[in-house]
Amino acid sequence: MKLNLLIKELNAIEIIGNTDIDIKGVNIDSRLIEDGHMFIAVKGTQADGHTYIKTAIEKGAKAILCEVLPQDIDPNVTYIKIENTESNVGQVATTFYGNPSQKLHLVGVTGTNGKTTIATTLYNLFRQMGHHAGLLSTVVNCIDGKDIHTEHTTPDPITLNCLLKQMADAGCEYVFMEVSSHSIVQNRIGGLQFAGGLFTNITRDHLDYHKTFENYLKAKKQFFDQLPADAFAITNIDDKNGMVMVQNTKAEVKTYSMLKTADFKAKLIECHFEGMYLNINGEDVGVQFIGKFNVSNLLAVYGAAVMLGKPAHDVLVALSMMKPVSGRFESMRSPSGYTAIVDYAHTPDALENVLNAIHEVLNNKEGQIITVCGAGGNRDKGKRPLMAREAVRQSDKVIITSDNPRFEEPQDIINDMMAGLDDQQKRKVITIVDRREAIRTACMLAQKGDVILIAGKGHEDYQDVKGVKHHFDDKEEVAKCF
Repeated sequence: MKLNLLIKELNAIEIIGNTDIDIKGVNIDSRLIEDGHMFIAVKGTQADGHTYIKTAIEKGAKAILCEVLPQDIDPNVTYIKIENTESNVGQVATTFYGNPSQKLHLVGVTGTNGKTTIATTLYNLFRQMGHHAGLLSTVVNCIDGKDIHTEHTTPDPITLNCLLKQMADAGCEYVFMEVSSHSIVQNRIGGLQFAGGLFTNITRDHLDYHKTFENYLKAKKQFFDQLPADAFAITNIDDKNGMVMVQNTKAEVKTYSMLKTADFKAKLIECHFEGMYLNINGEDVGVQFIGKFNVSNLLAVYGAAVMLGKPAHDVLVALSMMKPVSGRFESMRSPSGYTAIVDYAHTPDALENVLNAIHEVLNNKEGQIITVCGAGGNRDKGKRPLMAREAVRQSDKVIITSDNPRFEEPQDIINDMMAGLDDQQKRKVITIVDRREAIRTACMLAQKGDVILIAGKGHEDYQDVKGVKHHFDDKEEVAKCF
């Protein structure tokens, strides 16, 4: 693409050099620069891209987009100075890749819990109904059945637009995407055209980044504020901030609820560890998901599918065939008669939801709940004691252990969690730093009819320790115990 076309929508403060040149690629990572690329220097949270301008030029960059011009100007390179590079990366990437989101029905899912389940179930549902579809999620990115590994909930704008172009080129009609609060604040979704947005719920999370709950809420709301008038916004009004999210949106607002009058309404009729029987908008349906929080998730899926033009009855038939997402309330039955559930719950609210779901199924039957959980290192420390209290409140026994300690000492994280408990609560708890040993201990303690919840990692197949990801899979460890 010609450089002058690529920067046409940007408000350039100063341009040095020729803009009538061909640009073969765009990048914010100097290590990925090749001959003929444009390098975008972004002042990131970890490093300032301006310090890598010289490296990018040495690797073949022919154009530099920056906020501060370097002292040494290369006569063979074009420099474009703008006010804020971070907020314009999305626009540059969208333009370079030919506005791929305009060729797709792109639906974004945001909220604290449920994003992966909703986005993945929508992806599977539309493929089940005969459509080519794409998925951008925490677990994996998919292009119509082909899996592509991912590192972040929402990739950087360049990777994102490249993936969307691949999806459009592969004939995808629909793309379902998790939208994280980080990606909204950092303009990673800038320039994308959304057909719709879904709000799940909002509880304490990522305060290590956002600092306050109000900032976190504003980040989520910003996504709906930016939706166009021809899009839809579906919100969960069982969450107290459900209507706050959509109060300034131009999009068509629809609601879903288990408790109130809403456009999409559900009632839980029966619940077992094998699945649930529901009534959705007057029609009965059996599903393979478990727990009230999943009723809410399935309502969001149902609402989005209907808003995308699918007949309501056909959506319910397809929903009845859907399987739960990997590592989300994944139930495993032991030969000796107890049940182990692996779930990604890593916030106090998510832990509460999963434990509530277990109690709903047990329904006062005999059988104890043994919870294995921890908290991630180098993340919001304030939620650690809250998670410990929630686990103790709803469990008969709790084993507190490691969960991606990252660059912190596992015992320090465990101590932070234990600090939230009084002496009586501590009697229910044992601490085992080694997660493998913690899972093994829970399985040894479990009797017939008991339920073990192994929370925090879900689909993840690694432990992040001191910057190294060591292979570790909760489901594999449970299977060994069985």
